[in-house]
Amino acid sequence: MVKRLAAVICVLLAIPFLALSQGRVPRESYSSSPPLAKNEAERRILAVLAEMVKLHQTYESVPMADGKALSLLAETADAKRIAEIGTGTGYSGLWFCLALEGTGGHLTTFEINHERAMLARKHFQEAGVGKLVTIVEGNAHQTISRLKGPIDLAFIDTGEASYVDYLNKLLPLVRPGGLILAHTPETHTDYVKAVTTNPDLETILYMQGRGLAVTLKKR
Repeated sequence: MVKRLAAVICVLLAIPFLALSQGRVPRESYSSSPPLAKNEAERRILAVLAEMVKLHQTYESVPMADGKALSLLAETADAKRIAEIGTGTGYSGLWFCLALEGTGGHLTTFEINHERAMLARKHFQEAGVGKLVTIVEGNAHQTISRLKGPIDLAFIDTGEASYVDYLNKLLPLVRPGGLILAHTPETHTDYVKAVTTNPDLETILYMQGRGLAVTLKKR
């Protein structure tokens, strides 16, 4: 499993990017086609994702390029337990559900805004993945205490200035060999410093779409 995950991370590294520490972050603008559905369950999820984009119901969520990376990483890690900070309207969560349909896992996602949480529930139900998702409403800095480990993959994507508090709370729950992903790392340089100076972590910066910091918890 570790070798398989390492191979996928190498693929991500092969996509052109420059490290934030160099002060140069490429911003690629391109159209990305959705993945091909293997079965009816995936077709249903992809249909809801497309409808959300059409109706402008994604609410500052990940673009398709990032969503495909989330799904690929979750599937490659054989993630059974995923935690997400920042549900939004469920767009990124549905990308995780594409992987969870195959791994038989579950997503616990945290959202502070009630209206967005309600819309996310609607989208999850329409996609037929309501049973795969638990939405926890409230301030995630407090409600994250309800989360129990081990976690296979954690994803941080909020509008807050700093991700470091979430990192510190999630790290003890993430299993060795698990992943911590953070969206838009170029706007969270304190987080990038934290994950690149910790000897127990290995981090790459994937800079397609809006970017991801992909961190492996080595031990």
